Amino acid sequence: MKKLLLFSFFCIGMHLHAYTEKDLLQKTTDISRLKEVLVMQQQWVPYPAYADRKGWDELFGDTKGFFIQQGVDRLNYEWKVVKATDYLEFERGGNRRVMEDPFGSNNQAIADLFMAELAEGKGRFIDPLINGVYQACEMTSWALSAHLGREQISGRSLPDNKKPVIDLTSGDLSSMLAWVYYYFKPSFDQVNPVIAERLRTELQERTMDAFMHDDSFWWMAFNYQPGMMVNNWNPWCNFNVLQTFFLLENDPDILAQAVYRTMVSVDQFINYTHTDGACEEGPSYWGHAAGKMYDYLQILYDGTGGKISIFDQPMIKAMGEYIAYSYVGDGWVVNFADASAKGGGGADLIFRYGKAVDSRVMKQYAAYQKQLTRQLPVSSGKDVFRTLQTLLYREELANETADYTPPLYTWYPETEFCYLTHANGFFLAAKGGYNNESHNHNDIGTFSLYLNKTPLFIDAGVGTYTRQTFSSERYSIWTMQSDYHNVPMINGVAQAFGAAYKATDVRFQPGRKTFSANIATAYPKEAHVKEWIRSYTLERNGVKIEDSFSLDQTKEPNQVNFLTWGKVELTKAGEFTVEAGGQKVKLIYDKEVFDPVVETITLDDARLSNVWGEAVYRVSLYAKQMKRKGKYSFLIQTTK
Repeated sequence: MKKLLLFSFFCIGMHLHAYTEKDLLQKTTDISRLKEVLVMQQQWVPYPAYADRKGWDELFGDTKGFFIQQGVDRLNYEWKVVKATDYLEFERGGNRRVMEDPFGSNNQAIADLFMAELAEGKGRFIDPLINGVYQACEMTSWALSAHLGREQISGRSLPDNKKPVIDLTSGDLSSMLAWVYYYFKPSFDQVNPVIAERLRTELQERTMDAFMHDDSFWWMAFNYQPGMMVNNWNPWCNFNVLQTFFLLENDPDILAQAVYRTMVSVDQFINYTHTDGACEEGPSYWGHAAGKMYDYLQILYDGTGGKISIFDQPMIKAMGEYIAYSYVGDGWVVNFADASAKGGGGADLIFRYGKAVDSRVMKQYAAYQKQLTRQLPVSSGKDVFRTLQTLLYREELANETADYTPPLYTWYPETEFCYLTHANGFFLAAKGGYNNESHNHNDIGTFSLYLNKTPLFIDAGVGTYTRQTFSSERYSIWTMQSDYHNVPMINGVAQAFGAAYKATDVRFQPGRKTFSANIATAYPKEAHVKEWIRSYTLERNGVKIEDSFSLDQTKEPNQVNFLTWGKVELTKAGEFTVEAGGQKVKLIYDKEVFDPVVETITLDDARLSNVWGEAVYRVSLYAKQMKRKGKYSFLIQTTK
């Protein structure tokens, strides 16, 4: 099966800036019509009433015991205090986790108690849940220390009470507590009416009023200007805001205004995204980019009785199918930028998305993934909506055919991602793009190579987030630098960060299984490079890599880098081997042209070592001579 997003003979990439005013959501309605189709008084909620024990027993099925046990484990939970110094640590040492871990633990406890009470329905989880709710209400902010500085008037990481901040986690907590209010207000009122009143007030002020009366949050993108970035924050935050309004607001005029405001904002994310559907943030961010957009569109569909929908738009379908086409096998996915080489999406989410857009590929891929894990559909963590939706669709997913085979090739002409497979077992992924993508690495022209579903030439991904990760210090981190991707240093100069540094003349020839790009334009002027055409060709006997270059002048020897996983051995002059997971290849180069150097990169960051183990390796081929014009050739083959 082929996946082709332009014509089949010869394709040229056209990335530049993706933003185009598609405004798909706004074209479906205006506020007056929206008001007419809104399903009021929470009649859109597709789950049983709290007292409907038979309904909940059917919904939970054989997962009921699991959810109850999760709550039982939290009955004596000690609610953690997030100290002022925990917030300050982000500024002082760059550590985010010291604040995020206790906050996240509390929020997970609320989710566990909430789901347990829905499952059991006997009231024994109500008091602990009240403790969690009240503890949350007493916090100054529900936003993370890493996010506060960008939004607060002070510009600092310690929360103040001058401005409610809607970020990813404040939105997550808001939507979860809105579900708590919807289901358990009567139970809380039996204890003390102040509990629900306090919770309702906090949700109104922290989320609903803040969203309606403050345009300053960057993720809203209401005042979009060329060059601005609109990433996964947009659908993620809007999804949480929309849930909160749909669950709490029963004035049709206010609700219509709020819903339409979210539509205008989410349109900015869709406008920013390439119509080819690729997620420039990579598979492990897909679930909170396109995946959150789907969640948003689903609840919008439900809350309007199906009257407001863009699920029939080809672009929305392409954004979903990206996650299936990025799968290599054995849990490995094509990763660029900050994305991990493992994971992405989740079978239940992929299935629901696929059902909404009528994608056989997504539904069957989801069933295939579910079959691999053979796990019960359990908690989606602190995301109550996804947990409930998983339960709602679980029987349909269980009955879906599990059948997925990667296509011969996938080409995203705007995002400039290219995937190629061959009967010899190779899976090649290469990219063009530009060096200011969301979660960007300086990686124009890089590639990853897998043999029989095992990665050998890799993109390392990103380590644990710290203050440096999203700051002016970002490119001091090795994983972000082009030196540690599969691209050259030209005249001793690495690629530069910024939208101006990009691939040009990007071409894909599916008949020849060749991807090429001029990556000279990804380097600053100090590299003195006029043209550097990097090309990849997937052949019967392996993968051919060619660099054809022209320089204005020579300053230092060129250095061609290869980042690898597994055992590396310089077997003989002109050849080195890479072996991992029972797969082994050799890279052949001209021994008269290059001298090789192998560097061991020890991984002491758990986010990296959990994927790659103790180390990865960089093989650098140093040119013996400095030439203004030339051509380098490399061949990767299996060993006999």
